[in-house]
Amino acid sequence: MPKEKFVGEYPINASKKMLYPYFSTASGLAQWFADDVNIDEDKIYTFLWDGDENKAKMVSSRTNSHVRFEFIEEDGDEDDPTYVEFKLDMNELTQEVFIRVTDYSDIDQEEVNDLYESLINDLKEIVGG
Repeated sequence: MPKEKFVGEYPINASKKMLYPYFSTASGLAQWFADDVNIDEDKIYTFLWDGDENKAKMVSSRTNSHVRFEFIEEDGDEDDPTYVEFKLDMNELTQEVFIRVTDYSDIDQEEVNDLYESLINDLKEIVGG
């Protein structure tokens, strides 16, 4: 199945500074994004979902702004990696914070949309946003 890019934007009532650790740390990601997340000494993140392990590298990050993980796939195309990026944007007029999720994978677009709707709702409950 070919990979597709999904981009979703979700408003949230929380500051970028407060939200950033939920995207950039193993403990933060484990609270809402995956069943569990671990980091090894080589800075490889292991995401656990329903007993399946997925390894990823944080390839880009900027404090209180964005984080991007590229997944390490045994049989994957290194020139076209699966990735997920979380970007924190603010509307300058309304001061409202948005989470922009970019997911580039071979998961069905409708499934990805439903998945992130649910995950972001879980995050909103945790942060009270």
